[in-house]
Amino acid sequence: MAEFRMPSLGADMEAATLVEWLKKPGDPVSRGDVIAVVETEKGAIEIEVFQTGTLETLLAQPGEKIAVGAPMALIRSEGETAPVAPVARPVTFEIKPAAPISPPAIAPRGPAPGPPRPGIHASPAARKRANELGIKIEKVSGSGPDGAITVSDVERAAKALPGPAAMREVIGVAMARSKREISHYYLGHTVDFEPALRWIEAENLNRPVPERMLYGVVLLKAVARALRDYPEFNGYWTDGQFRPSESIHLGVAIALAQGGLIAPAIHDADKLSLSQLMAALRDLVGRARMGGLRSSELSDATITVTNLGEQGTESVFPVIYPPQVAIVGFGMILERPWVVEGAVIPRRVIVSSLAADHRVSDGRRGARFLTAVGGLLQEPQNL
Repeated sequence: MAEFRMPSLGADMEAATLVEWLKKPGDPVSRGDVIAVVETEKGAIEIEVFQTGTLETLLAQPGEKIAVGAPMALIRSEGETAPVAPVARPVTFEIKPAAPISPPAIAPRGPAPGPPRPGIHASPAARKRANELGIKIEKVSGSGPDGAITVSDVERAAKALPGPAAMREVIGVAMARSKREISHYYLGHTVDFEPALRWIEAENLNRPVPERMLYGVVLLKAVARALRDYPEFNGYWTDGQFRPSESIHLGVAIALAQGGLIAPAIHDADKLSLSQLMAALRDLVGRARMGGLRSSELSDATITVTNLGEQGTESVFPVIYPPQVAIVGFGMILERPWVVEGAVIPRRVIVSSLAADHRVSDGRRGARFLTAVGGLLQEPQNL
């Protein structure tokens, strides 16, 4: 009998609140099935199972806060029939900040509705709206039948909050830890982006609007391909040593509608065509902002890419997200004088940057990695 445990969805996560089970005891489960939804500071996350068998026993109930690594359920493997000894209930606790980060949601006027029940009764539309607004659904007072939470309840609660302070607090803690524990070094490289942009512009002329590519997808693919030859930037620092990853799962930094940041992964990005990668990026951004990310997308990233070009900055020098050992940044597209075949002409360029862990790599390899990314962008048709 195997224990299904609360996964870690980031270095900054200590616990999550179970929102609902999507499977019941006796249901068959297969690797990759989503069996539960939990709530974290980053929103509602779908939790996947990584074994095949039968869901035997639920050890946690909706509304409980469960520590990372604590057992949530028992899964009986295929062919297993022997009974097992009872397993202790999961460790639950309430994290109490030194000072309140945000005030509680304001209840609607009129007769005060009862507090949300442990099962958190909310319509799908209300949950979706809460994810869009960055509102913790369990903190919203419901005015619907039997205290159910409605869309208007969520929007009323959002107006009472000062903004995404809680998420920023979480991000700040994680980044402070990163700068304290990781010996960062930084490199920058200006790349001739004209060949890639011209190729994308020509390619998009033959595509329907919904299938047209954004230039960011070419940047992602170039990073993923370069990592094949520079594996020291792709993996995790755990237990005092570097563990390279055989797979390349690109974490993509996504700004949320209500503020804050999340960096879910596109799995096996180096193996996807540009069209597939564009579709995966659209899907990931949509689910990150509307709710519906999976636990593996938050825990599997082997390196992160952040692109702040649309925000008007020329370059970015990001902070590594542990336990990863590197992060790549891109700034805005700039028009600059450039020497081509001995002549100075205007070209569109972009500044790439790398922050890497000196325990794992050095500036010499980092420089070669950034140069490799730039070289791949000169032949976008081959990506």
